[in-house]
Amino acid sequence: MERLLTRDARPAPERGVWQGSRAAPRWLLGTLPGAWVALLFACLSFTPSLLPRTGAFQGFVSGVSAVIGYGLGVLGAWLWREFAHRPARTPRPRAWRFFFIAGGVALVAALLLGFHWQRHIRELMGMPHPGSAGYVFAPVIAAFVFFLLLTLGRGLRAVHRALDARLARHIGPRAARAMSVLAVVALTFLVASGLMKDGLLGMADRSLALRDLTTEEGVVPPSTALRSGGPGSQVEWESLGREGRNFVGRGPSVQQLTAFAGTEAKEPIRVYAGYASAQDAEGRAELAVRELERTGAFQRAHLLVVTTTGSGWVVPQAVEAFEYVTGGDSAIVATQYSHLWSWLSVLVDQKKARKEGRALFDAVYERWSKLPEGQRPKLLVFGESLGSYGGETAFSGERDLANRTDGALFVGPPNFNTLYREFTDQRDAGSPEVEPIYRQGRTVRFSRRPGEVIPPADAPWGPSRVLYLLHPSDPITWWSPSLMVKRPDWLREPRGPDVLGAMVWIPFVTFWQVTADLPLGLEVPSGYGHVYTGEHVDGWVALVQPQGWDDGKSARLRRLLEREP
Repeated sequence: MERLLTRDARPAPERGVWQGSRAAPRWLLGTLPGAWVALLFACLSFTPSLLPRTGAFQGFVSGVSAVIGYGLGVLGAWLWREFAHRPARTPRPRAWRFFFIAGGVALVAALLLGFHWQRHIRELMGMPHPGSAGYVFAPVIAAFVFFLLLTLGRGLRAVHRALDARLARHIGPRAARAMSVLAVVALTFLVASGLMKDGLLGMADRSLALRDLTTEEGVVPPSTALRSGGPGSQVEWESLGREGRNFVGRGPSVQQLTAFAGTEAKEPIRVYAGYASAQDAEGRAELAVRELERTGAFQRAHLLVVTTTGSGWVVPQAVEAFEYVTGGDSAIVATQYSHLWSWLSVLVDQKKARKEGRALFDAVYERWSKLPEGQRPKLLVFGESLGSYGGETAFSGERDLANRTDGALFVGPPNFNTLYREFTDQRDAGSPEVEPIYRQGRTVRFSRRPGEVIPPADAPWGPSRVLYLLHPSDPITWWSPSLMVKRPDWLREPRGPDVLGAMVWIPFVTFWQVTADLPLGLEVPSGYGHVYTGEHVDGWVALVQPQGWDDGKSARLRRLLEREP
């Protein structure tokens, strides 16, 4: 916020920026240090990030970047004046003329380079380029966003000055200045957090909660007793939520599984408890276990515990691949903990995911562990995106995973995942962050392409296997507040094959760039960003190790799943 921390009013320019006494509007000029840093940040926002952008979205990102730069420039100039005990000076008109000329040249160069980098990112991912027409409007959108946010900031400055003047009548000027700054900061925080929690997030939660009352076309209550919401189920169909109804109302039939395998398959079991099925995470977990008992899930060969993503979504390709790989001799259980979109849940619903994942696995494990050892199904865990975070929280580390499960598949893990960070930060020397090796891969392994050899290829992999799938271009995996001030290893080491070598770390800018990539993670083809369609097949084959399975079956199943909506 411009001049938020000082009471010194900036003197009006004696001459106009362009000619004689015809002065440009003060709201347009701002401060020269802020304008230069805003220009720098706007130009840097065109540097390549992880995922391709449209021209309109790039304009939005550039506008926000410019405002961030303007604020840092104003703050830096104020700090320098305070330490140097110098008053603010009015820039000369020729300084502004030079700024506008240099700024115009710099923005054109940044726009051209940005267009060039965007084209190459799309080529890496096999995406068509939308052309240059939309990208030309990026500077216009950036300017609109910049001046809109700058006007809001100056409104806060006006509030600060008015409060400062009023307080100065009753207390000393320094105390008045400090109190007015604290008041404005507190007011801004309260309003922003209130808008975010009770406004934007509340509106999103309410609208998506209403969406839970709807059912997609073609999805009907199951006629089999082997699914929640079906005959004899303790879970009401209406309480499952939209994603829960999709999960139990769809999936491969016995005939499809048999046709693919060439041998007689079983009908898979699917159990689900929606957000409205019970009052809390423990209640949903207990209800789910009762459903597992009712359907005979503990008599199947494989039992998969799934922590859902965001609004209760169970990744259809992941669970269908599991059912094909196991020939339908399986049971899958999941519960819903939120209504929000997956990428938004990553930012605000971490606690719910942690509680839900731990409650569900602990409840299932407690019942499973009471079975005779020779009569237990193989117990596996799956989580994608925020679901991997929730799935991890039931375990204390590598040994706990190995001792209490027969395998775990975690896909696209967020950077804040506790175990993921532990395994990555303590990786074997010489292995890169985009595909780390942890303790020679004895239990935990990482892969960018599970259909290929999973490193380390020459080391034994134990009977209980944990596999992380991650893409170098997945912003969910690399987003972290530490990007503001620290260069990450994945940008220090050789880039992944789907990340441009021209992408570099820039303080503050890279954090905002990767943050802007979060909602774009699902807008790219499979194999890039946050889209793992088809790769679940190879992940399950590596963990389950089905007899008689070959690469031809994996390729056929990948094609089958990728054709599905």
